[in-house]
Amino acid sequence: MTMTTSWAVLLGLGAFHGINPGMGWLFAVALGMQERRRGAVLSALLPLGLGHALAVAAAIALALVAGVVLPVHWLRWLVAGTLVTLGVARFIRHRHPRWASMRVGAVALTLWSFLMASAHGAGLMVVPVFLAMTATDAGHSHHHAMQMAGATPASAMLATGLHAVGYLLVTAAVAFLVFEKLGVGVLRKAWFNLDLLWAVSLIGTGVISVVLA
Repeated sequence: MTMTTSWAVLLGLGAFHGINPGMGWLFAVALGMQERRRGAVLSALLPLGLGHALAVAAAIALALVAGVVLPVHWLRWLVAGTLVTLGVARFIRHRHPRWASMRVGAVALTLWSFLMASAHGAGLMVVPVFLAMTATDAGHSHHHAMQMAGATPASAMLATGLHAVGYLLVTAAVAFLVFEKLGVGVLRKAWFNLDLLWAVSLIGTGVISVVLA
């Protein structure tokens, strides 16, 4: 995978995560409707984006820590197995964690976004792309991940930031489109099952990460 392709995939993954209502735009719309003003939607976007970015950064950091003791190809298999397991679990159980109250501040909304992205495997979905990107820099070697990441300390932050930009742009676009034009009733009219799509995406990412190994 070339660097240009890796950046494009990270941006695209961010956009895909932004489409999922469980990643935050539905919460932003609900806050806007509760307060009956678009400013509430706008103010929710930054905490949502920050929480999502923190989940991605945490997943990459955990992968790098694991890479201290595991060869990269073992790490890829571990990440792929976890992604496939999460995907199968989504097929079996579609329930979403419920928030106790809509009266939340920026800190609570950031925490909610972090927990949702982590629980749904959104952060972990970025790891195979990051590993492939760093492996490209290292000439496809099977050295430990930490050795490769040490050569590109800014790559983790850039990858997280680029993914967050894609997520935030699409989350904002969908949130305002639904709030201003469509209404949340569009979810009942949608012909596709987003939970099923998300489960397939997790499994597909796991399989692709093995193929790229």
